[in-house]
Amino acid sequence: MSKPYVHAQSSVKRFGGSVEDYLPIHERMDSTKSAHAEVTHRCVFHSAFGIYIIEEIFGRFITNSDGKEVYVRDIAEQHVLEDLGFIPSLSDWLKEMPPQPWMAGQRKMQVKIVD
Repeated sequence: MSKPYVHAQSSVKRFGGSVEDYLPIHERMDSTKSAHAEVTHRCVFHSAFGIYIIEEIFGRFITNSDGKEVYVRDIAEQHVLEDLGFIPSLSDWLKEMPPQPWMAGQRKMQVKIVD
């Protein structure tokens, strides 16, 4: 899977309703592609922590067009499982990222305050 629309179609098969019910969630999960067009864009929302953030954004559940309450966590977990086959932790992603000096603040700029 790779496209939000395809994920939304999969959500319809699993939870009922219409594609439009799920598309905003799947689009947000893949929205990081717009800033980082590599597969590693997934580190933001394709993790247990990212799923938590998606739930914070959309709420605990949505009511689909069939009138059924569907947990946002279930929708987001389905998305990650379809893309990765498991739900990684944020640490799983970050341990693959080599630390850089700037991450510890070694490139801080001196800011002059003018009165």
